[in-house]
Amino acid sequence: MRVRGRLVVTLLALGSVSASAACGGSLTNPSPSPSGVWGGDHISLDSIAKGYQDPHFVEAKPSFILKLQKADLLVVVGRELEIGWLPPLIQQSRNAKIQPGGPAYLDASLHARILDVPQGTITRALGDVHPLGNPHYWLDPDNGKLIAKDIADKLGELRPADRAYFQMRLDDFQKRLTEAEKRWTASMAPFKGAKVVTYHQSFSNFADHFGIVVAGYVEPRPGIPPSPQHTLDLETQMKQQNIKIVLVEPYFDAKTPNAIGRDTGAQVLVMPPSVGGVKGTEDYFKLFDYDIAQLVDALKKAGGGTR
Repeated sequence: MRVRGRLVVTLLALGSVSASAACGGSLTNPSPSPSGVWGGDHISLDSIAKGYQDPHFVEAKPSFILKLQKADLLVVVGRELEIGWLPPLIQQSRNAKIQPGGPAYLDASLHARILDVPQGTITRALGDVHPLGNPHYWLDPDNGKLIAKDIADKLGELRPADRAYFQMRLDDFQKRLTEAEKRWTASMAPFKGAKVVTYHQSFSNFADHFGIVVAGYVEPRPGIPPSPQHTLDLETQMKQQNIKIVLVEPYFDAKTPNAIGRDTGAQVLVMPPSVGGVKGTEDYFKLFDYDIAQLVDALKKAGGGTR
């Protein structure tokens, strides 16, 4: 049921990532109730994709259509992250406001810094490459600020009488994020240039922001399962370059990463890229706290960093 007097906001994968904290709150896997910590009592918030799910492959359910029918604002990750499951849901919702290009459709990537934009001809042989660049951009706190601003601006556009309120929530969020970012940067500073391997290209923005290097991937190409030969080649590279950390998103099979860890002596970390991916990552701030604490501890054990 729509909450009378409130904007009904539906987020997709962003319901479990950076936009979760926009306007000064801290949303994780929201039900209609957490609007008090996100937009106060001015909005009712819901999400579709959860942090423990692979956002590329969310199972489309009839209940999602009902959520979209009621939405006053739809916020998407964009960069074609949801292209495999979202468009039919939007179309079937018959909610004219949230159709692409509509007044209540917000692509949160429009002002974010996007990495890994492919060059040249893109074919299926390259795997599940995103032609518009890496859609996991929320793992850069600077992008988190931009996403939050876009959402606050859109809320103010849809509800002009509450514009000052949403701006106040945004200012508070950005102030807190700036302070937290200083702490995270200081924690990561001794390990600048450290090399890691990740399963998927989820951590490009995170690595770029905090100064670590993603030297290889468990996937031979995005979305392609690891082959024995690729795994062997990756293990050889890791031994040659003394890479001792493998990061795995919680929704991928850890069998191959664990085997790589055994063969190379590397630590295998289940590191969520999204809010709610594992216990203890219930908001945007806690996500970075969790990931950075894990990574710093592993880098120390691996002997990285400066003294």
